[in-house]
Amino acid sequence: MERPVVFVLSDSVGETAELVVKAAASQFHASGVEIRRIPYVEDFATINEVVELAKELQAIVTFTLVVPELREHLINMCEKHNILYEDIIGPMITKMEHAFQKRPKNEPGLVHKLDEDYFKKIEAIEFAVKYDDGRDPRGILKADIILVGVSRTSKTPLSQYLAHKRLKVANVPIVPEVEPPEELFLVPKEKCFGLKITPSKLNDIRKERLKALGLDDHANYANMNRIKNELEYFEKVIERIGCTVVDVSNKAVEETANVILGKLKK
Repeated sequence: MERPVVFVLSDSVGETAELVVKAAASQFHASGVEIRRIPYVEDFATINEVVELAKELQAIVTFTLVVPELREHLINMCEKHNILYEDIIGPMITKMEHAFQKRPKNEPGLVHKLDEDYFKKIEAIEFAVKYDDGRDPRGILKADIILVGVSRTSKTPLSQYLAHKRLKVANVPIVPEVEPPEELFLVPKEKCFGLKITPSKLNDIRKERLKALGLDDHANYANMNRIKNELEYFEKVIERIGCTVVDVSNKAVEETANVILGKLKK
């Protein structure tokens, strides 16, 4: 006996319908069911061909067609030829349309656009981790945004926040004893943002950081002369780059991010 055939038609990839069919077929020993997926259905001619073949093979036709004209044509053809069919997505769209009191977009492939958006976010987050704190200067050349600042100016949390906006961010720490990476001066200055902070604010933040680590808050890291020296060096580096400076002294990460995003839009 030949294996039963189920056709899966879609005006996009057809993965959703195929997964549903496989799940149902698993209740009847899925290996005994042949699933034939027909993606990117865009015209009546393709539908007519599939219907003729389905009639010949006594197959079931399933589909996720969001374009109303294609869906109605397929349903009419199946009913005309007494072919068993299942509209997988149509009834749900209709129910949502009534419940939400909104017209559907009827645009194929939107779920894959959402998936693409999700993966862009993950890629940006991974990028921020990989190129955090100047670990690899090569990231500067690949980044959408480069954050430049001394230690404890919220470079890392700001990088992660912007990554959730699908932006690839590299951040570079500025230390007087270390020459900034040459890549920092090769990228367009519009991509770079210097994170400025007042000495007193930075002193408070660093003291709290040392306490959290169980260390003496009088260490050189929180020494005011050291801090002023770092900030002076930061100003020199920023002047060489010629980039925008954002004062983060009294800003939350979200506020700083909004300033940067606003500058990018302009």
